[in-house]
This record gives sequence, structure tokens and C-alpha cells, in this order.
Amino acid sequence: MEFLPAGCRARNPCVIAVIFVATSLLPLVCAADNDGQENPEYLAIKQRLARGWNTWNTRSVLSHTLLPEGFGLNLAFKQVRWIDEPYLREALFGRDTDDAHIRPGPHTLDGSYTRLDIQWQQLWARVESAHAGDDLVILVTPVTAQTLPVKMVVESAIYWNRPGSLAKVSDNQLRMTLPTRTVDVYATASHQEDFYVETQTPYLVLTLEQPVGLSTGRPRTVDQIRELIEDAREAVEQTAATHGDLAEAYIAVEAGIAWNLIYEPRFDRVVSTVGRLWNDEYGGYCLFGWDNFFLAYMASLFSRDLAYANILEHLRGATDEGFIPNDDRGNGSKSFDRSQPPVGAIMVREVYKKYPERWLLEATFDDLLAWNRWWMKRRLNGGLLSYGSHEAENPFLEPATQTKRTARYESGMDDSPMYEGVPFNKVKNTLELQDVGLASLVIADSLALVEMAEVLGREGKAAELRERAATLSRNLEQLWDEETGLYLNRRTDTGQLSHRLSPTLFYPLLAGVPDAERAQRMVADHLLNPEEFWGDWVVPSIARNDSAFEHQRYWKGAVWPPLNFLTYLSLRQAWFREEASELASRSLALFVTEWQRQGYVSENYSAITGTGDDQRLSSDRFHSWGALLGIMAFVEAGEMPAPEEPLVDDADEVESR
Repeated sequence: MEFLPAGCRARNPCVIAVIFVATSLLPLVCAADNDGQENPEYLAIKQRLARGWNTWNTRSVLSHTLLPEGFGLNLAFKQVRWIDEPYLREALFGRDTDDAHIRPGPHTLDGSYTRLDIQWQQLWARVESAHAGDDLVILVTPVTAQTLPVKMVVESAIYWNRPGSLAKVSDNQLRMTLPTRTVDVYATASHQEDFYVETQTPYLVLTLEQPVGLSTGRPRTVDQIRELIEDAREAVEQTAATHGDLAEAYIAVEAGIAWNLIYEPRFDRVVSTVGRLWNDEYGGYCLFGWDNFFLAYMASLFSRDLAYANILEHLRGATDEGFIPNDDRGNGSKSFDRSQPPVGAIMVREVYKKYPERWLLEATFDDLLAWNRWWMKRRLNGGLLSYGSHEAENPFLEPATQTKRTARYESGMDDSPMYEGVPFNKVKNTLELQDVGLASLVIADSLALVEMAEVLGREGKAAELRERAATLSRNLEQLWDEETGLYLNRRTDTGQLSHRLSPTLFYPLLAGVPDAERAQRMVADHLLNPEEFWGDWVVPSIARNDSAFEHQRYWKGAVWPPLNFLTYLSLRQAWFREEASELASRSLALFVTEWQRQGYVSENYSAITGTGDDQRLSSDRFHSWGALLGIMAFVEAGEMPAPEEPLVDDADEVESR
């Protein structure tokens, strides 16, 4: 991100101007490696998404930006004190260094309404925004009186090196002048001169002794802004109410995605991310291997455009080897040595069911097939599959590659007790563990691709994928342990089966591997067993009777949304409808309770207390995939396609409607 250089203070103290010259309004865009990003339908989607006011700037949830121009209004706060004056210029949910507690509230995907509550120093205020046609209005309402005054600094900005000029034109007005238009911003209070704020662009300083409003386009009073805010809030509630008992969940799931929806200038795109803290740490943005396919699926509840964009932009990050990397970072680096669990084709299939347009399959099939083949080429271990990390291009000198640690990263379950004591084989480039979950996901991935290939008329590819699924299914039968009643991971260095039990051992149900008798044992004896996985807060990432469970830290027993979701899909695929419904219900309760209590959409939750801020956890407080705990209820309600139902040709689907 780049701000304009500071301008000089003019003779008239009410006028400050900053001028920037550029050759084009458009950002520098790297050429896409994938034809999907150049698809005319997708280019139209990109243009529709990257427009209007929203919290596009990943650096702060207190920043509102207008696209495509890149004009930003950043809200900062300054605490007046007798000796020092703390300054909060940017804020993110859960960032400890901010010394600020921010409670997220509703946020529509299009930015038509947002709300958050902030406590910092003596400030306790509610910040709301809404659209008024093409205009933006913001209302900041103090909740409590302040002994010492708090100032709100309205900082103007032009992000991402866009052309234009900024000016303070009066005591309550900022202006952005663009090559094509002018945008004015008006405050309901007058500027209080302060020459020592931490900004280098034109700004307004407003004292927060009473509600203060901002509006673009034309001046508005606090009451007029409040009315627009209330209308927008009512619209959110009315839309949510159409979902009946799921109204609160609908608001929470949308907020979980929308607060982490950003504009990413390197590729001129709007894209969902798991969390702004991760974006900040990873050079501007980070797309994760399995996370972002889940985000595309969840976005489909609200928006066909965003769901499609998330899929195509994630596939853009595929490596030259053809796999989706563990992470794809804003500084241009990515995980060249490892991938993450293959859920891409499974999620693309579900999005296509909801929005059946053949071009989506045509734009994604080859990339997804390349990833599917990659697993067989790089991670085959004795007829089955193991997670790994291999020697590969490493231009950014990542210190840990081709190691046990990075192999565990590929699993997505970094410190799972399943991998404790398991050696890493540098010749095979894999862990010495045939992984039930991985084999099952590759089978399910292959079968999803079979359905896509059939819609596209690619029978040769469909035959290849059927054979792959059949071969892995036959080999997976070797891991069935009759005494336990589960498919168990097997050590390839000792030949022994591992009895560290994780929800990934239910994934053979998703792959359609076990017969009815075995499936019944898996569910009844293990998933529904309160000594292992069942209970008030489900599903723990390691069995409750495992020695690691009490730790609850990270993958040592905490409830992780993707494990619940994949277990839910597994139950649906195996026609355990009542059990799937109960899992969805308990997951929803976990999700909504924490949303109502703290406004959190957590990375993981305690399987002991059901909270996302249990001190034993290591959990991002606002992590988009937390909304997976809520999305299952919408499948149960019929608002998302039934995952066990097959694909149909888009033309047939349209005709049937």
C-alpha cells in the first residue's frame, strides 16, 4: 500500500492539496497463467465485484475505500493525555499490539452495512457505515463519556498508486480529484487543528464528545446519516429474517466472510481471505490451500460472482508443478514444496450445483485434474498416499522445506498427534505414514472430477479418474482394522497401525469406501461415542480419550471447523442423515453462541468449554473458515445443494427449472 506524499500547508490554513500523477488509472496487473482468469465471463465478474465503497483495504477494519479509484477514508484515533498522546492509526480484530478491543458486527458482502464496537484508551464507540446510493455514510457514536477527550482523525488516502489529488477544502470537507470525477467528503463537526497527527495526507480532526458523521456526495446531518444507517441495518435484518430460525446464523456467516474480503491490487481482484492478521503477516494477502476453496463454497450462499471469483483466483496460484500450494503470499512467494488437503474439486462441484454454468467447469477442470494427478506422482507411498514436502524451487529461501514440519503443514493439521513419533523419509519426501484422510480425499476428489468430466464430455479423463479412485479404494481396504472398527493410518517404516484417532478417519465415508456394516460401526462406535468424539462441543480434532486432548492447543483436541464440515459431508455421502443433521445442529450452536457472546468467528474452538477464546487455545479470533460451523445448517435447510446428489448438465438444470 502506498499513500500520497504529504503536501505543503498553504497560506490559507483551510486548504491543503496533494497531487499525484500516473499514466493509468489501472494498477499493474501480472499476466495470468491460467486461461480461467482471462475468460470473458470472469472478466465481467471482476469488474462487477471491484466497485463501490467497502472495507477493501486489508490493513485496517476502520478503513473504507472506493473502487475502482482507490480513494480511502481511514479512521484513526488519538487519546489526549497530559504527557503522551497514544495514536491508533490502524486496527485489526484480535491484534494484541493494538491495545484495542474490537467487537465485529454485521457486515454485508457489498459493504452496504457494517458495524463494529471499539474500546481503546478512553474510547468506547460504535462505528457503523452504510451506502446511500453511490455515496458512503459513516456514523461514530460514543457509548460512554470520556474524562479526557478522544479525537477521531479522518485520514484521506489514495491507495495502490492510483492517480488523483487530495485536498482539505474547508473545516469539514475533504476532496479527492480524479481524472474522471471529484469525490467530496463532509463531516458533521468542524475540524480541530492538530499538527501532530501521524498522517501525511489531508485530514480532519474531530472531537468525539457526541455522535459524529461522515458522508460523501453531499453534506448530511447526524440525524440524516443515522436514518440511512438504520435503514441499512433494517434491510440486513429483513434479509436475514427470510431464513427463519437461521437469521442470526446468516448474519454471522456473511460477516465472517465479508470482514475478511479484500481488494488485492497485484492481480486487480476482489478475493476472500481467511483473516487480515494473516494478510498483514504474509506480505499483503495469503491464500491457503484448502481454506480458500471452503471460502468459495461459503460465499456461494450469498453471491455467485464471489464464489466463482474465489475459485478462479485461488487456481491462479497453482505452482509450475501443477499443485495448489500450502500458501500463496502477497510478496510473491508460495509453498513450492508442499500442497494442502485436496478439497478443490469437491467444493467446485458444490458451487457448480448451485450456479450451474458450464464455463466454470471448463475454466477449472484442467487445473484441478493436474492437482489430482500430482498427488499420485509426488505422494504415493506403498500404494497409498502420505503427506510430504519435497526439494523444490525456493527463491525466497524458506528455511524449512523437505522436513517433517513442512510435511505436517501439508496435512493442514500442523501439530496433530497423529504425526507424533512418525519419521520423515527424505528419499520418499513423505512422512512414514499412509494417511487414511488423504487417500479418502483424493478418492473423493477423483470422483468429483469424474462428474465434471462427464458434464464436459471428456470420457477419457473420466475413465482415468474412475480407475484412480478404484485403485486407491482397493488399497485403502488394507487399512481396515476389524478389532477397532475403523480404517487406521499405517506406519510405512514399521507396518504398524496407528491408534491416534482423528476425525479424518471418517473420510472413507466421503469416498464411498466402506460397506454398510463397516460404515455403521465407524459412526456408532466412534463418532457417536462420547469417550472419543461426541459430546456437547463436537468434533474434537483428536479423540477425547487421547492423552493430547486436554491440551486443546491448536490441533491437540480443539474443534476445527473444516474437520466438522468434512465429517458432515462424509455422513451425508454415506446417508447418515440423522447423524449429519445432529452434527450440523451442534456445530451451529457452537458457532452462534460464540458470535453472540464475543462477535468472534474463530479459527478453532475449545472442545471443553465451547468458546473461541479459551486460554488453552491457539486460535485467530476472526478467521473466515470458522463460518463452516454455520454453513452446514443451510445445507440442512435446503438453501445449499445436497452434497450427496450428483451433478447435472447446466442445460438440463435450466430446462428442469
